[in-house]
Amino acid sequence: MKKIAIIGGGISGLYIANLLGQNSSHKITIYEKNNSVNLEKGYGIQLSVNSIKLLNKIGFQNINLEDKFHPNKVDLYSLKNKKKICDLNISAFNDTEGKYTTLQRFTLINFLKDQLPDNFINYNKKVTKIDYESDNIEVTFENSTSIKCDYLVISDGIFSKSKSLIAKREIKPKYFKSIALRATIDGDSLHGIDPSNISLSLGSNLHSVLYPIDNRGQFNFISILKKKLSASELSDYSLFEKSDFISSILFEISKQVDPDIIKNLKNIKCFPIFISSEIHQPINKNTFLIGDAFFSFPPTFAQGASQSIEAAHELYKNLKKEDNQFNIERIKRTKMIDWKSKFNYFIFHLSNPLLIWVRDTSMKYFFKNNKFINSYLGKIYKN
Repeated sequence: MKKIAIIGGGISGLYIANLLGQNSSHKITIYEKNNSVNLEKGYGIQLSVNSIKLLNKIGFQNINLEDKFHPNKVDLYSLKNKKKICDLNISAFNDTEGKYTTLQRFTLINFLKDQLPDNFINYNKKVTKIDYESDNIEVTFENSTSIKCDYLVISDGIFSKSKSLIAKREIKPKYFKSIALRATIDGDSLHGIDPSNISLSLGSNLHSVLYPIDNRGQFNFISILKKKLSASELSDYSLFEKSDFISSILFEISKQVDPDIIKNLKNIKCFPIFISSEIHQPINKNTFLIGDAFFSFPPTFAQGASQSIEAAHELYKNLKKEDNQFNIERIKRTKMIDWKSKFNYFIFHLSNPLLIWVRDTSMKYFFKNNKFINSYLGKIYKN
């Protein structure tokens, strides 16, 4: 029986554990550094069709309909004149196997966790050392206990220490020179938008997204603001929890976002956005990276969770076939999505009036062009 150690109990780690758990020839254990899986109750995620089809393989379609939502379109607005620019029909990618879905993050995490036997997750297991022997891999934890495994799957997030351990050098993510403000808001507080769609508002050095996260009238709000921070500010993570800092970000956002939305926000959190500075390819035997540990994208395609699920599924197929093509295919796809995500960020944050006019005019045309949509989005939304 092959022993597979999964480092990290996030979306990608939990999903691949569900897949591998269906195969009795594997002994799977998740090692989570915290004392519980992070649920972040209340905040939403978006899952495009590519990931929904994969989640349905483990029963996701059976989740209560009240706990998820299927938006039809993305409505794009100008924050400057408060007018709608155009809309994008994302339901065009839906089929009988899956639909574009929004939901609360904890709904997905709980679903993935509840599918697993209790003994699949070991908590308070912070990795301090990884050694490679001739026949297996030895992982040592902070309390000096250790385990041996045949395969090591690293999925402990963008700040993965395990990735640095196997690379034998410190691998740090890159600050994307942007701050995210995330919050929840009740549907009763919203006016002038279609509540069945995702609303994407474009401003100067700022964009915001508002979308339903269930069928109970709960919405998620996130705003991405360009902001330079010093090295000392970035090293002090408590800064982003201080009321003065959060108030300053709210003030900046309120210069462009509807004040009625700002005053009705709840559960507000701020955090700096980090992205991967490189794609690391493990040279060690039977070691794989998935999720944000493999690569973290700029947040303009809402593909973080979807790509985590997709990569985990690709690795699952790789382990079944004992085929070493996983990283080759994943790198190619990652580079494509990363490039498009960064291009989106540039387009979303334009401040020059002429460039804004060109952007808005172009979107009105291209978003009606099926060939363009299938090329630009289809290559991401379809497996």
